[in-house]
Amino acid sequence: MTADDSDGEPRPPSGAARKRRRTPFLITHLASRLLKPMSRANAWLYRRSGGRVLGSLGSRPLCLLTTTGRRSGLPRTQTLLYVPDGDAVLLVAAQGGLPNNPLWLLNLRADPSVTVQTGNRVRRLRAREATPEERARLWPRLIAHYHGWEQYQSWTDRTIPVVICTPE
Repeated sequence: MTADDSDGEPRPPSGAARKRRRTPFLITHLASRLLKPMSRANAWLYRRSGGRVLGSLGSRPLCLLTTTGRRSGLPRTQTLLYVPDGDAVLLVAAQGGLPNNPLWLLNLRADPSVTVQTGNRVRRLRAREATPEERARLWPRLIAHYHGWEQYQSWTDRTIPVVICTPE
């Protein structure tokens, strides 16, 4: 069968093909080479300064998320934007709109016990992915906090997970 309908008119692209844009190559290339070393340097400075140095992205606060490596068993720390939600911390596993989920999400799926440092405060929390209903409710609030997450979602076919970290 051809791409034409029976009346000879070409079919429009599917909804997903029409709405999605792929992550720009330069962003994908730079992200794959720079994210890890930049995150390590940021975490080092953040930890030593209690979040006073590199503790925010503009006016948006950053946190240090430490997970346990699912293969190595070693602590793995990432610097991430977060949204406070009462005693909870909300995280977005966007990874700049790349096609795969970030490794920290895979780590917390294997072991949901995490450490989150916000400023000088270090807490043991339990992480879980938001249900589809929770994500739908939280997503507009998260987008209002950082508009980039909406753009990242447009670059990928995966649904970007929202993670809720609550006190253990």
